[in-house]
Order: sequence, then C-alpha cells, then structure tokens
Amino acid sequence: MNQIKLFETKQVRTEWDKKHEKWFFSVVDVCGILTDQPTQRGASNYWAKLKERMKDEEGADELLTNCQQLKLLSSDGKKYMTDVLDTKGILRLVQSIPSPKAEPFKMWLAHVGNERIEEIQDPEIAYRRIEDWYRQKGYGKDWIAKRLKGMETRVNLTAEWQERGIETARDYAILTAETSKATFGMVPSEYKEYKNLENKKDNLRDHMTELELIFTMLGEASTREIAQQKEAQGMKQNKDAARRGGEIAGNAREELEQETGTKVVSRENNMILQKDNKNILKRDKK
Repeated sequence: MNQIKLFETKQVRTEWDKKHEKWFFSVVDVCGILTDQPTQRGASNYWAKLKERMKDEEGADELLTNCQQLKLLSSDGKKYMTDVLDTKGILRLVQSIPSPKAEPFKMWLAHVGNERIEEIQDPEIAYRRIEDWYRQKGYGKDWIAKRLKGMETRVNLTAEWQERGIETARDYAILTAETSKATFGMVPSEYKEYKNLENKKDNLRDHMTELELIFTMLGEASTREIAQQKEAQGMKQNKDAARRGGEIAGNAREELEQETGTKVVSRENNMILQKDNKNILKRDKK
C-alpha cells in the first residue's frame, strides 16, 4: 500500500509491508530532505554518490544489501522501481549523512512507526487522524463525514478491482476515469481543469462539494455492486461495469439538476468551509 508521509511539508513516499508489518521508505526522498536538495534529480545523484562512498565504509555492506526496490508513485503520475529501506536501514542511512535535520527526522520516524502500530490495533484511529487533519484545515463536520465515507467506498472498490484482475495503476486510472465521465461528464483531469486546480498533486475530492462527493460515492458503490453481481473479470468487463455504475450516478445527478435548476458540478476549488459547518457552497446555475 503506497502512501505519502510528510516531514516538515516535504513528501516521503512509503510502502507498508503487511507480511512483515513494517514501513519501507524511499531512500531518494530521505536523502533529498536531509540534504535540502531542490529537485528529485539532485537527490538521486546524491544517493548514487553516497552508495559509491559507502562501499568503502565499515558496516555499510549490510545497509546496501538490505536496500530493496519497490514500485513507488513518481511526480509524473507513473510508478517506477525505487530504492527503499526499512526503518532500521533509514536510521543507519541518517548516520551517514551530516545534516541538522538528522535528529528531528529520527523522531519523525519513531512517530510514523508508532502511528501505524496504533492503527493496526485500532483501525478507527486512522480515520480519527484524518478527521482531525481535515478539521484543522477548516473543513466542516458534515463535509468531513462524507469525505471519510467516500474514502471507505473507494477502498472497497479498488479492493474489488484487485480481486477481479486489475493490477496496474494505469488500469485503475482508466476505470476511475470511466466512472467519472459517466457520472459528471468529465474525466478527473478535465474536472480538475474545470475547477482551476493547477497543482497536479491536488486531490480533486478535497475540492468537491458535499453533493459532488455523494454522487462520486454513488458511482463507485454502483460500479462495485455491478462488478460483483456480473462477476466481472479483466479490464474489458470491469470497464463496462465502471461505465454502467457511473451512468446510474449520472442519471441521478441529472434528475436532481432538473428538479432544482442548479448544477451539481461546481467550479469551487476551495473547501475551507464556514465555521458554522453548513457546508453550503455556491453552485453554478444552469
């Protein structure tokens, strides 16, 4: 399960190993943070030179031997094989890089590890942490509840796809686009452009209104149900289920728009909502 962790606003790509119950961290990301590299290329070059230097260091052989490669998401939206180390290996790496951020980073590693242990013992803790994060950002209670429910729906759908032969990130994106197109008339990239989201890393769903989140959930829940009932297998059948699931949500959206005279799809891209938690955003009139 790929995840992005933040250390002082800097991204660290991670992978949780369920079998051995431990985190793996992108070595390039860690090198970039500790050495203040402005680009990933600079961090990659630093790691390449460090590996050469460490070959002559006493005790470094074990670190390089334990260095593995996993497919992690890159800034271009694709996954590439990337050098990773577990927590023990990262701590050894930190010792090899002179940096004023070394001690804060060690504390951060301990915090990340402890969080995961707590979440395994009580999965609700993860949701509470997400809820707190959104609340600190200014999102309202009702919006947060729908966002969290949408996350659960999405996780269930992707798990279903995996069971039905969908494996690559590209295929997941294609199926997601199929459902989005049928639900809203736009694929996610078009949707982000419609909302004037210039940063590619922006999560579209964090900029949706409550109604947009609801219809997103309906489309994805319908897709999962259809895939189950039709026992869809492979890309072709699951793509058909994704389209049909999206059409169910799309038809419901159009009926609501006809009844209210107000478009569900909004240009709003700022979900820092009012403190009264009414979560009412201006929506475009037809």
